[in-house]
Amino acid sequence: MIVGVGIDVVDVARFGATLERTPGLRDRLFTPAERVLPLNSLAARFAAKEALAKALGAPAGMNWQDAEVHRGADGRPHLEVRDTVAARVEALGIGSLHVSLSHDAGIASAVVVAEAATGSGAGR
Repeated sequence: MIVGVGIDVVDVARFGATLERTPGLRDRLFTPAERVLPLNSLAARFAAKEALAKALGAPAGMNWQDAEVHRGADGRPHLEVRDTVAARVEALGIGSLHVSLSHDAGIASAVVVAEAATGSGAGR
């Protein structure tokens, strides 16, 4: 059962300008492994984190670095969550998070689908 869905779209150039204007923002939003990625990838990962927050009901107090986007061996993105984000995932009875990223024509986008754990009582 689907517990939540989130989507976000980011203008890559505008996002890059914001990172330039606010140097500490890169450190607040991204893990050390993410910070070294090119701007298109950073924008897509930011969109993924925003989409994840929406899928989780946009609760206050979640730390941006408690969600990290990785590329699997098959090339597909996946989300690793810990601490504040993992606590929200557990509270909602989520067993799987699905993420899709895209960036083209100056726009980065992401969709996150949160799926209940098998046998979970979430949403009942």
